[in-house]
Amino acid sequence: MVATSSPPSVLLRHTKPFAGNPAAVCVLDGPDWPDPAWMQRVAAELNLSETAFVRPLPTGGEADWGLRWFTPATEVNLCGHATLATVHALRSDELLGEGWVRLATRSGVLLARPEPDGSITLDFPANPHHPVPTPPGLAEALGCPVSETFDTGALADLMALLPDEKSVRTLAPNLAAVAELPTRGVIVTAPADDPSAGYQFVSRFFGPASGIPEDPVTGSAHTALAPYWGKLLGTTRLTGYQASARGGLVVCEVTGERVLLSGSAVTVLEGSLSPSAAS
Repeated sequence: MVATSSPPSVLLRHTKPFAGNPAAVCVLDGPDWPDPAWMQRVAAELNLSETAFVRPLPTGGEADWGLRWFTPATEVNLCGHATLATVHALRSDELLGEGWVRLATRSGVLLARPEPDGSITLDFPANPHHPVPTPPGLAEALGCPVSETFDTGALADLMALLPDEKSVRTLAPNLAAVAELPTRGVIVTAPADDPSAGYQFVSRFFGPASGIPEDPVTGSAHTALAPYWGKLLGTTRLTGYQASARGGLVVCEVTGERVLLSGSAVTVLEGSLSPSAAS
């Protein structure tokens, strides 16, 4: 299991165990994917917000590794912290070469680059936001007025703009009602009260329908948040604060249709599945 976290100014930055946003990484050695139902059972057993499964691909193709992400309840299209954890695990096992690593995923081929200082840079597709009508019952489920709502394209989340930072920080949603919404999860966000605090916007992420009541720090959500706030603020490099109980500052750089995120991880547990769990 690889844990990641977010102290000031770096997404998922982690230098000690038992903090931040944990992910499990299962490194596979077979030529094909296992039964998805088996992968889902493993993810449910590990019961972390995300479990990543990674396997080597034949040389000469468009990607070096195949990567899939599962919550305890479902497979998802994109996960930032579990991708970072995967690259960390592969590097720790000395399975990576130099330069960019190409990862074949449900969101296309993603790029990641281990850096000399131990950090990892992730190159993800930006997820455009488009205004949509506020779904009936959303404000009631969140327990807060909603100013605007947006879809997030392939990310499949609903992004809700709340009146102010306090509304985001104090939000106590009805998670059973949120789970009834037709979306992977709900991102709530608002501008920072005081940009001199070191961040320009705040957010939280709720995904009870995906088995994640609240995610501590959500890299994938920032592929939609960064383009949204960057356009409003007229900048391509900005910092957000995800105001979960653990919390974390997230530095993002929007480069055209891509978002760059960087951070590091630490391994807190290693092992192998027992033969009885192998199928």
